[in-house]
Amino acid sequence: QVQLVESGGGAVQAGGSLRLTCDASGRTSRKYTMGWFRQAPGKEREFVATVSVSGASTSFSDSVKGRFTISRDNAKNTVYLQMNSLKPEDTAVYYCALRLYSSSIAYGISAYDIWGQGTQVTVSS
Repeated sequence: QVQLVESGGGAVQAGGSLRLTCDASGRTSRKYTMGWFRQAPGKEREFVATVSVSGASTSFSDSVKGRFTISRDNAKNTVYLQMNSLKPEDTAVYYCALRLYSSSIAYGISAYDIWGQGTQVTVSS
């Protein structure tokens, strides 16, 4: 099995930047399509970004497009979410996730099979 651990969250002022890291451990000889999601207080978990196995294909939600980038280092079994120009509405717990049974890019929560524990991002105005 694969385990995911997120890090890099914290508190930042609006306009600032953070880089989240998702480290995979366990059965990492196989690579997976990875995604980032977030959940704000009182709201449902929502898609943020996804990256293909090779890293060549990425996709973002409209709310973060142009401000966030996603990348991966397969040699390190790590996925990154670079978040720039942060806004108060980006405040949420951020989760990384992977797809066990398909390598296609996907946007729905149900398409992802393994999740990390989340890391808090707080953006103040």
